[in-house]
Amino acid sequence: MIADLQCVVLDCPDPRRLSEFYRSLLGGVVNRQDRRWAPGDGWATLHSPSGLVLAFQRVANYRRPQWPDPARPQQFHLDLGVADLDRAQREVLAAGATVLDIGPRGRSWRIYADPAGHPFCLVRTEKRPFP
Repeated sequence: MIADLQCVVLDCPDPRRLSEFYRSLLGGVVNRQDRRWAPGDGWATLHSPSGLVLAFQRVANYRRPQWPDPARPQQFHLDLGVADLDRAQREVLAAGATVLDIGPRGRSWRIYADPAGHPFCLVRTEKRPFP
């Protein structure tokens, strides 16, 4: 095992509004205090009763998916928590991922693509599991 799934992140034009929509469907708490994220104007979270965390990320010039039109695909990515970013990077690259953006030295997250091109992030976490 390389990482723990932290959340599923959905692109959207209005993070707070979409998080409230999913809260109305799933229950839970919008923007619950959590050391992993800092909700703000461009980011919101929903901690569901089942333990799943959905996150909502503002995207400039957002284009709504058009099912099943491949020119307007579904838009989301996974955040995967890891204790050691460098080690996890070596492992995901060996498994077939490609680097999209590792950012400046010291940043706590890096972006990759799976073999089909779907983006995902490795996010540095504490070594103990999250509740």
